[in-house]
This record gives sequence, C-alpha cells and structure tokens, in this order.
Amino acid sequence: MSDLIYRDARPEDIPTILTLCHAGDARGADTPPLDQETLTDPRYRAAFDEISVDPNHRLIVVERDNEIVGTLQISFLPGLPRFGMRRAILENVHIRADQRGNGLGSQMVQWAVERCREGGCGIVQLTSNKIRLDAHRFYRKLGFEQTHEGFKLLL
Repeated sequence: MSDLIYRDARPEDIPTILTLCHAGDARGADTPPLDQETLTDPRYRAAFDEISVDPNHRLIVVERDNEIVGTLQISFLPGLPRFGMRRAILENVHIRADQRGNGLGSQMVQWAVERCREGGCGIVQLTSNKIRLDAHRFYRKLGFEQTHEGFKLLL
C-alpha cells in the first residue's frame, strides 16, 4: 500500500469528499441527497475555507493512481485535563466502497494517528454512528476503545 498519497484537500476535491461521506452506510436524516446543486452549495466552500485556514484542522484526501480513494479530517484540541494534554479528533473517515477490505482504512487511520502524535497529542478520539457495527469492529481492531457514550443536539 505504499502507493498511497496523503495530501491536504483542495477546493476542487469538495464534490469527491462529499460523495465519499455520502456513500457511508449510515447517512443521517440531516444529510441532503447529492445532486449537482447540493455539491456546489456555497456553504461547503465556506466550511472548506474555514477548515483550511485553521492550523488546528486538516482535511485530508488519500490518492491512489491519481484518484481519491479516501478522506478524513483531523482536528487538534487543547485541553486542561491531564495537565493540558492536547487531543485529536478524527472525523469523517471514509473510504471508497470499491477500496474497502484491502487494508486501506487501517493504513489511513494509522497515518492519521501518527500525525496526531507529531502534533503533540496524547489521545485520539473519534465517534461512529451507532448502526455502523462493521466500523466499530474496525476501530477496535486498531486499538480504539469504546469508553464513552456520545450525544448530539442538532440545532
């Protein structure tokens, strides 16, 4: 799998990233269907710009053979607990459906965890939709523990 290229996303990657996120097996009711109008909604570009200028966030795409096959976001957070330990959150980890099951996901998460270490983090957190049981097994296999129960309040 050494043929993978990890890079920060560019604006032209937004439709592909959204398509990958949308193709997940747990699309929420708050996720609009994808069509050309949705893919070009200016709110996505505004969110992309906000992420890309903040050094505490990285939106990553993973390429193989000049095609995007995966994406994830890393967010670095300062905190007071554990003597001010920095933590990282992995968000929107998605792999193209035809690329699943070949170790790509493991390699992507391990790459992201290493970036978190390099960023001075002492813990990496993530959430996964309750119905994504395969994803839960995947994360446990990589050493993540289900230590907390997550909550959301849609505004």
